[in-house]
Amino acid sequence: MAARDTPYDIAVVGGGINGCGIARDAAGRGARVLLLEQGDLATGTSSASSKLIHGGLRYLEHREFGLVREALLEREKLRAIAPHVIWPLHFVLPHVPGLRSYWLLRAGLFLYDHLGAGTRSPRTRTIRLQKHPAGTVLRPEYTRALVFSDCWGDDARLVVLNARDAANRGADIRTRCRVTAFMREEGGWRITAGGAEYRARALVNAAGPGAVNLLAAGSIASSHRMRLVRGSHIVTRKLFDHPYPYFLQLPDRRIFFAIPYEEDFTLIGTTDAEHTGPLDQVQASEEEIAYLCAAANRFFRQPIGRADVLWSFAGVRPLVHDGSGRPEDATRGYRLQLSPQSEGAPLLTVFGGKLTVYRHLAQEAVDLLGRCISLAGQSGWTGAAALPGGDFPADDIDHLEEQLRERYSFLDARTIRRIARAYGTFCFTIFGERTSRAECGRQFGHGLHQCEVDYLMAREWARTADDVLWRRTKLGLRFSPAETAALTAYMIREPAA
Repeated sequence: MAARDTPYDIAVVGGGINGCGIARDAAGRGARVLLLEQGDLATGTSSASSKLIHGGLRYLEHREFGLVREALLEREKLRAIAPHVIWPLHFVLPHVPGLRSYWLLRAGLFLYDHLGAGTRSPRTRTIRLQKHPAGTVLRPEYTRALVFSDCWGDDARLVVLNARDAANRGADIRTRCRVTAFMREEGGWRITAGGAEYRARALVNAAGPGAVNLLAAGSIASSHRMRLVRGSHIVTRKLFDHPYPYFLQLPDRRIFFAIPYEEDFTLIGTTDAEHTGPLDQVQASEEEIAYLCAAANRFFRQPIGRADVLWSFAGVRPLVHDGSGRPEDATRGYRLQLSPQSEGAPLLTVFGGKLTVYRHLAQEAVDLLGRCISLAGQSGWTGAAALPGGDFPADDIDHLEEQLRERYSFLDARTIRRIARAYGTFCFTIFGERTSRAECGRQFGHGLHQCEVDYLMAREWARTADDVLWRRTKLGLRFSPAETAALTAYMIREPAA
């Protein structure tokens, strides 16, 4: 099995947010990039987050001021380059008697606001819950709260958009292409993946929770220890009918979120539990589900139990092991390990990180690689270049939806809102000049049309119904087994070009 004659400049292993971000940055600087992902894009941790682009308010208690400042600045940059998949939220943080004092919370949020100085987000304010929509569903003992700003983010779509932009700039994106071997050779790396061999001048290990395992497979020592922490979430029917998410404190000093999700649901999470099982079988445990139900019941008037959980999901956070006792206390910062020049062809391994700072991490990673292989492009370009579909003002999503309603009046309001917040201006590419639902091809249900599925297969590497329903569109909660089977049958008959 011969390796391809022309080597890539950089081969990236891992199709999560960090791997796709690095591929995008490097391709935009003129590098010939190969990205290898063993499954679908964002199959693992990058589609199992709390769906937030945030500064990390609770990290202030651990004095990680630099991380919070970095994340707040990145939050604004991401909102500018991807306004269709990232938009502002105003969190309600009730004061809980006996836990953190009101003035401690107020001081922390004052610092949070000022670490994000220069951002467009509104400053923190105090509310009386009896006079605010957010108070109507809370138990009566909660009377006062603080409202602060952060952002929602569609995690899996953010990954796919980075991959799509990388491909637009010349990157070779190969999904379902598992790396089985890699070794240094004269002038670079020889990589075996998906039954083929590839050559690259530099190798990036962005395998997330599997990064240490990948190093071990190549008999390469790691300079950092990894701590695998599972974060689990549950989804219920919506517990409140207003747009305010909640940031809630518990007696064990942990916090959790309750967030409006896909219009009809509430997302509740997350936990922090040490993960010791396989990385391809990550699920919320019954104990974690019970914990989240009990947590919600401390605050909401409407109690929930196991029967109310419509869906649960979990992801493993690949945290840098900093010696912290409790999992929730471990740093969310990242480390980049670049092999010494004396070892030959460069290998860069990513440890840790969080969704919000992926762009900055990618920029730093490509800067490091640029010292080893010459790159013609300018560092920092990703902070100003819109991701696909994001070429409109950050606060103008309502105007985009209005344009879509005028152009595609045959689509219902829910579908217009969904596609606007998934594809942005690329909606006009997907639906083109069509003037009726019939022209959109087969109807799979819940506003999913054949023309959209064809686009996802041809341009976004979707191969299965799960790829479409759970990572590209978030329609999985709505589809029945029969509808899912029909979509599967269509995708099998009409493989991507």
